[in-house]
Amino acid sequence: MNLTLKIWRQKGPQDKGGMVEYKVPDISEHMSFLEMMDVLNEGLIAKGEEPVAFDHDCREGICGTCSLQINGEPHGPDKAITACQLHMRSFKDGDTIYIEPWRAKAFPVIKDLIVDRSAFDRIQQAGGYISVNTSGNTQDANAIPIPKLDADLSMDAATCIGCGACVAACKNSSAMLFVGAKVSQFALLPQGRIEAKDRVLNMVRQMDLEGFGNCTNTGACEVECPKSISLTNIARMNREYLKASI
Repeated sequence: MNLTLKIWRQKGPQDKGGMVEYKVPDISEHMSFLEMMDVLNEGLIAKGEEPVAFDHDCREGICGTCSLQINGEPHGPDKAITACQLHMRSFKDGDTIYIEPWRAKAFPVIKDLIVDRSAFDRIQQAGGYISVNTSGNTQDANAIPIPKLDADLSMDAATCIGCGACVAACKNSSAMLFVGAKVSQFALLPQGRIEAKDRVLNMVRQMDLEGFGNCTNTGACEVECPKSISLTNIARMNREYLKASI
């Protein structure tokens, strides 16, 4: 395939960015999207030009770092996958592909397609963990009976990889699906109930401090989430927050 790429280029956080057009010939439909980006960068380096900066790590749909807005959709046109799992067979010869970074105030651009998602880290640090001291009275977690439904729902919430697609898809740049998933995975288990009140209050407070918007139930976050995290996690977080606030 011969493709035209229109890519957001921005030298640094304080610089003004813009779309730059590139031609990439002879792209195989069997390549992943990131492999296609590698081909582009190899060509740019060979010509002595600055390669396009983009985030990636595992390239297996696990780490959540390959966050690209492709033709206006987080992670591209396919559903329930990350950008590294997107293959070029999803496009046609002669296509023009627009590639941009996540667009959110809380995710400032570092360079080109890379954004700073440390806001998610700070939300997690505010309460997304269990810190109960079990010293001297350790109990095997597998010995605690948990209803299968609760265990399944907790595991579903825990599949969140923190990529930020929910924020990028939301017209309000809301992080409530991310926070809801992190709250839910503990709220459904007995180990997480001890710190439940402090957890939800602290994580929601930090989310607001980071500048994320509010949820207005459009559902775009669930549609674009590569792990298909359910909106019911936002409802659960709201219930937990209400209980903790009373």
